[in-house]
Amino acid sequence: MVTTLLVVVVALALIFDYTNGFHDAANSIATIVSTKVLTPFQAVVWAAAFNFLAYFIVKDHKVANTVSKIVNEHFVTMHVILAGLIAAITWNLTTWWFGIPSSSSHTLIGGFAGAGITNAILMGANGISAIDLHYIITIIAYIVLAPFIGLVIAYIVTIAILHICKRSRPSVAERWFKRLQLISAAALSFAHGTNDAQKVMGILYVALIASKIILPGAPMPDWIPLACYSAISLGTMSGGWKIVKTMGSKITKITPLEGVSAETAGAITLLLTEQFGIPVSTTHTITGSIIGVGLTKRVSAVRWGVTINLIWAWIITIPVSALIAGIVFMLLRFVA
Repeated sequence: MVTTLLVVVVALALIFDYTNGFHDAANSIATIVSTKVLTPFQAVVWAAAFNFLAYFIVKDHKVANTVSKIVNEHFVTMHVILAGLIAAITWNLTTWWFGIPSSSSHTLIGGFAGAGITNAILMGANGISAIDLHYIITIIAYIVLAPFIGLVIAYIVTIAILHICKRSRPSVAERWFKRLQLISAAALSFAHGTNDAQKVMGILYVALIASKIILPGAPMPDWIPLACYSAISLGTMSGGWKIVKTMGSKITKITPLEGVSAETAGAITLLLTEQFGIPVSTTHTITGSIIGVGLTKRVSAVRWGVTINLIWAWIITIPVSALIAGIVFMLLRFVA
């Protein structure tokens, strides 16, 4: 039976996906805008189109499966899911307002886990028993590994390109790399769609099970991927200009060649992790890739003060989101 609470949860999940899109639009378009290959409007349309293209190609939904298993089934209720979504949306909007490129993925995971832990404690159980530590530890590990992998790949790709093109005329090379950046930005946007849209798919799938609309292990209804890819694509078209400025210019100065390297490295990292069902942060990944590009020039080319501030935002996202979700869950229990 479809309840009002389920409708609210579905609506909030898609709103979160929308905020994920405009919050993370900077990941896909920051370099292509900062190098003036496309205008901001052209860039968000380009990115949104390739976000949605993932709907037609990716059918295995491994990341969604991982997210659906973060909180053990016994402790999942509609109020747990609702509290997690409210916390995630709150953190996403807060960091967007202040122009902080934090992780939409990690705030959703932190919110879901925090509400589940709170529910377990209130039920008299061990809070840790509410979450699957295997998945949580993997996700936390990739807070470090994803940007590092992006950094290493971007560094290698940039050095290889510089070596291959060392005899090219600078004006000719720049013209070609501006064209190639269209492809690399499209690849990054596609990879962003494959990884990020699936996280909300996992939440919606769990919501249908908690509402007894479907049984555990049942196939995911077709409308869930369609709705999630649509919401994140619309969000991307709305842009996130404060974060674009941070990602596109404050970390290091980016040229078209370096934009191609960073976007290619980000896309490769996201596609690899998607194949293993690991819900990583697009924000962390592309930031690491941009740093890798900067390191090919010199260590001082990276503005480490800005980077350290970003890292602090990454560190606190999961615990703060979990805390907010826990508070919201207790309020919901009190009201209900």
